Amino acid sequence: MMVDSVSAIALGSNLGNSLEILEAALAVLAKTPRVLVKARSQWYQTKAVGPPQPDYLNGCAILQTTQPPLVLLNTLLEIEQQFGRVRRGRNDPRTLDLDVLLFDDVVLNKPELQIPHPRMVERAFVLVPLAEIAPDWIEPISGKAIAELAKAVDWSGVKKLS
Repeated sequence: MMVDSVSAIALGSNLGNSLEILEAALAVLAKTPRVLVKARSQWYQTKAVGPPQPDYLNGCAILQTTQPPLVLLNTLLEIEQQFGRVRRGRNDPRTLDLDVLLFDDVVLNKPELQIPHPRMVERAFVLVPLAEIAPDWIEPISGKAIAELAKAVDWSGVKKLS
């Protein structure tokens, strides 16, 4: 028997037509077997972390899935590749970035996947859109709600796309 789990993912893009890419990636996710897009945030324009590069568009989505965490990760990586994602280095510009942030209340520490996402509690570009759609979700390591974590980070450089 397959059990439904809930996962929060982050979506980001700063190469190409980011808005089109992000909307299309959500459409692909919505058609993915064993994945249901339950909620999605608005898009936010955010300053890039790392080397000088264009601003990002970021958002989050809540998925209901019967895929286990590593299968979901591979699904997201395949979708990134469909949109021309090339992995060069950390914090490099990208057409599409899809990250598993949370998966139920799972804490997972594997080389290929860490849940909760190890840097999400420091990142306004993740917490702001996530708090919009899952304010009461408890991040299992800190034990704090997403809305509480979002209040604790610097929101400058994160603005809602109008």
